[in-house]
Amino acid sequence: MIVRIFKKNKQKKNFFVEPDEIFLDSKNLQNFDNQQFEGRIEKPISKKNIWFLGILFFILMGLFGVRLIYLQIQKGGAYLERSENNVLEKIIIFTERGIIYDRNKKELAWNGESESAFSARAYLSPGFSHLLGYVSYPAQDKTGNYWQGEFIGKDGLEKQYNDKIKGENGSKIIEINALGEIYSENIVNIPIRGVDLITTIDSRIQMKLFALIKNLSESNSFPGGAGILMDINNGEIIASTSFPEYNSEILSQGKDTVKINDYMMDKRKFFMDRVVSGLYTPGSIVKPFLAIGALTEGIIDQYKKILSTGSISIPNPYFPDQKSVFKDWRVNGWTDMAQALAVSSDIYFYIIGGGFENQKGLGIANIEKYTKLFGIGEKTGIDLPDEKAGIIPNPEWKIENFKGDPWRIGNTYHTAIGQYGFQVTPIQIARAVSAIGNYGKLVTPHFILDDTEKPNTVINLKKDYFDVVHDGMRQAVSYGTAIALNVPYAQIAAKTGTAQLGVKKNKVNSWVVGFFPYENPKYAFTIMMESGPSTNSSGASSVMRQLLDWMSINTPEYFK
Repeated sequence: MIVRIFKKNKQKKNFFVEPDEIFLDSKNLQNFDNQQFEGRIEKPISKKNIWFLGILFFILMGLFGVRLIYLQIQKGGAYLERSENNVLEKIIIFTERGIIYDRNKKELAWNGESESAFSARAYLSPGFSHLLGYVSYPAQDKTGNYWQGEFIGKDGLEKQYNDKIKGENGSKIIEINALGEIYSENIVNIPIRGVDLITTIDSRIQMKLFALIKNLSESNSFPGGAGILMDINNGEIIASTSFPEYNSEILSQGKDTVKINDYMMDKRKFFMDRVVSGLYTPGSIVKPFLAIGALTEGIIDQYKKILSTGSISIPNPYFPDQKSVFKDWRVNGWTDMAQALAVSSDIYFYIIGGGFENQKGLGIANIEKYTKLFGIGEKTGIDLPDEKAGIIPNPEWKIENFKGDPWRIGNTYHTAIGQYGFQVTPIQIARAVSAIGNYGKLVTPHFILDDTEKPNTVINLKKDYFDVVHDGMRQAVSYGTAIALNVPYAQIAAKTGTAQLGVKKNKVNSWVVGFFPYENPKYAFTIMMESGPSTNSSGASSVMRQLLDWMSINTPEYFK
């Protein structure tokens, strides 16, 4: 019995709590973190807190139930009607079209302000319409749906680079009821803005050149004209303008039908960019290319002189007892090659083109060969739409156009001075003259200022032959037909052309082409005034002289 009591007491001893343990649990020891409850015994959640959480839960459930009853029972019919009447529509978010700048970052075409869903296109004017072109705006049907959902470039750089500058439209989904009220909207695709273009154009020179061509056209009865200034080493076009021109904003908006109809009916061809699409008889501006061909073929040297008494005569194939007479524009006397270029002797180039008496000529095949060698009669690859190729007359062309009439020596004579069926574009001539100025590099004309290498063709002919032509074109300015360009602030090399038109030959295309500075050529130019009276005392040379004078004051960096 005593033993059993002792064991029982021994077992209970294990559950006995010592006083120091009580104090240990009720108070943190040194270095224990009170905020982390170190040194404390865990406490159970009190009944008070449990009751509080339970009451809060039932309150929230009650509020949710009341709202559910309101939506499903009291407003259920209204929301059912709304769901049946509401429509989800996909709406276009119109992007911003890329801006077109000149080489100095002046805006040429930009996005103006508009109250409609998209921005109206705005353009620098005058003088830039054919270069920049115009656009067709997004268009809606009678129900308001867009059957054309984007801008489309219709001419000029707007058309040529449309895929680059148009950007990508975005879209959003909107919910609309029967009254047209918008309940919600969500953007699905964010619009992507179009890429900007920086062009090679100097807008200052372009605007001035256009004004000069316009003034001469209106004062001297030329129905139109074109002008180009181009870097001969890389093909960058500094200015390219055509008169007359349309208004790009009027065509883009398409609302002024009276004005648009006037453009279409006007015989001066407002929609034609004469720089790339106009085909014109070149006249004497082709003579430098024949000179290089004659030297290369060895039919004459630069020193041999040919006498111009005012005309040469050959047997007439239609009237054997008569002679066909081919006149010079004046008596030029004895001229060597450089002098013949300077005074633009027709007799000299009749003879080296088709031959006469003891002097052998190039012949029509070689005339075609050497003019084509400089890109004449072919597209230049310029980055504008609607470029034309042109025509160099030859026997095949004559058979096609004048059936039953064979090629004759007189046709060769006329082709040698840029007449007969010869047709060229001003941009072809600008590139060909550049190749004379830079000693044989046929560059690709272009309007975008970037580091992309453009294709070039090298014309492998002797430098000495180019020097002869350079000399002749410089003499033309010193004392010859281009003396109007003999300016004190720069040495210019040039060649004029006066191409007679029509049966009566009372109309002419007036040309001047050339390059500067003479010693280290950098820029080539071409001015063409179209179909003016043959009695005009002012022509293309006067336009270029005024432009050079203006540039010497306002853009002198081009002469350095």
